[in-house]
Amino acid sequence: MELYYIDGRPDGMVTAELFNWTGHVLLFPRTQLSAALARSEASYAGVYLLLGDQNGEPFAYIGEGEDIGARIRQHDVRKEWWTSAVLVTASANKLNKAHVRYLEARLISHAKAIGHTPLDNLTAPVLPVLSEADIAKMEAFLENLLIVLPAVRVDMFIQRARSARPTSSAAPVPTPADPQQTSAGGTRFVLESRKHGLRASAVLTDGEFVVEAGSMGRLEWIGLEHHNYAPLYAELRRSGVLIEQGTHCVFTQDYAFRSPSAAAAVVNGRASNGQLDWRTAEGGLTYKDWEARQIAAPVGAA
Repeated sequence: MELYYIDGRPDGMVTAELFNWTGHVLLFPRTQLSAALARSEASYAGVYLLLGDQNGEPFAYIGEGEDIGARIRQHDVRKEWWTSAVLVTASANKLNKAHVRYLEARLISHAKAIGHTPLDNLTAPVLPVLSEADIAKMEAFLENLLIVLPAVRVDMFIQRARSARPTSSAAPVPTPADPQQTSAGGTRFVLESRKHGLRASAVLTDGEFVVEAGSMGRLEWIGLEHHNYAPLYAELRRSGVLIEQGTHCVFTQDYAFRSPSAAAAVVNGRASNGQLDWRTAEGGLTYKDWEARQIAAPVGAA
């Protein structure tokens, strides 16, 4: 992957391309709108993302056009909330109207399924009719695009739910697996708060710290309003990963966190040191002590 900071600033315009992929991604802040629209790819057919926030929450719009620069100009007048934009095109303007309509519909569907960022799109477009070959091409294009977008700080399409097990008011919430068992290929940890009646279990597997469905969490965020993990807690409530059940919340899905502290913060509803709060299900070692043992163990040791 090649990232090119056009003006040498990490917070300015940046292009992203992937080896052996015809796609081209341009991300720019709204303050550089004129410079971005002056670039040749801004007149190509493609899809675009408008990113910003509304009422303190992330917000986005996904659109398409045969001249995406013209569409962005319209949104500059009609939509005030966005602060940055992403233009997705193909080299030599190889995408046509049907292609970009297909990509738009797939991206909207994917974003809504994940639920990370609410969309300003009022309707979900229907997939256009494409040939079998064109569908295969667009799915391959989309697969590469979803690899490139996180590299330019667009994480709304990252799926962190690991096993969707939706619940309803009539269905019981799944309970965590027996905490005394070790998941195949991973180590199980537990976090308990007797004071607040909370118990959660998690598995560290394939480099991900996954809190298991049925784990409990605080009913609301009680920590500092502007703490780094407060938006994450709000996102999981909004997307239905955490739902209210009596005096606490429960995880309806297995969910992969970036760190034990992020997971502990969501469970406790406040800033937490996951290195100390999570303990191994067998032996009761803190995550910190368990990790130290892993580092000290000889290479190849069980």
